[in-house]
Amino acid sequence: MGGRVLVVDDSSTMRKIVMRSVRQAGFEIDEFLEAGDGKEGLSILGTNPVQLILSDVNMPNMNGLEFVKAVRANDSTKSIPIVMITTEGSEDMVNQAIGAGATGYIKKPFTPEKIKETLDNFL
Repeated sequence: MGGRVLVVDDSSTMRKIVMRSVRQAGFEIDEFLEAGDGKEGLSILGTNPVQLILSDVNMPNMNGLEFVKAVRANDSTKSIPIVMITTEGSEDMVNQAIGAGATGYIKKPFTPEKIKETLDNFL
């Protein structure tokens, strides 16, 4: 399946690693869109429909949890699957992300196998 994936992370290096890992996991993605924080992510979503959002938690301006809540509050974006990718692996953070509306969770560092296992449900 093709489609568009939005990758939200304040590290451009991490965005590239995420995109490469998604491709290595065997997913055919037509286009990756990139945002450096939640505000930029919301701006991109305003004009670009996507099939999936992969978001970091710790970012400046608008963090991942605030971003998830904002996406869920908007009728045009509320049904897009959101998978959090973060070093914050504590159970509390996982519960906060799921509680905010995240549909999945991947802990850094990750492998293409872990990406495939998690994203198979969404792509």
